[in-house]
Amino acid sequence: MSTGRVAGKVDPTAVVHESAYVDEGAVIGAGTRVWHFCHVLGGATIGERCSLGQNVVVMGGTRIGDNVKVQNNVSVYEGVELESDVFCGPSMVFTNVINPRSHVSRKHEYMRTLVKRGSSIGANATIVCGTTLGEYSFIGAGAVISKDVPAYALMVGVPARRIGWMCQCGERLPDTGVGTCASCGTTYERHGEGIRPVSG
Repeated sequence: MSTGRVAGKVDPTAVVHESAYVDEGAVIGAGTRVWHFCHVLGGATIGERCSLGQNVVVMGGTRIGDNVKVQNNVSVYEGVELESDVFCGPSMVFTNVINPRSHVSRKHEYMRTLVKRGSSIGANATIVCGTTLGEYSFIGAGAVISKDVPAYALMVGVPARRIGWMCQCGERLPDTGVGTCASCGTTYERHGEGIRPVSG
């Protein structure tokens, strides 16, 4: 049920808080919840079963997959794509221009940022534009990402560095990344510079 200031295409099972805005041309999927003081601009596409916490802005031209959780005070700028099952922690930051100046328009220079399926981004982390976060990567709170991140990598620090590997279930793997998750039993093997689950 939509109760906010809604002009976009919102599935009947979605909920939009009365203080939120959904502009014409925006699309919001089934079961998604848009909470207090959010703004979804025209041209944004948000999938099913997502949650946008308080004070989230989703700019036009962005695409958000299914079951994505965007916590309070996050802005998803044009050029950012979040695949399904992504988690964005409170007040984490995306950028879309590498060299901003107030007096120079750089809208034609927006750089793409891709956050692949299952990735988690901790509170107050910063994702510099032009980077790709691999599947199920895990970005620690306050980290600054300025380079591509391998799938399943655990990244911390400023600038961020890889300190380990994470399972799809969110538990830390042995330091080598190879072996079996003690929590869920998934087994991993080396794959290029990273790791991957062993297929059955």
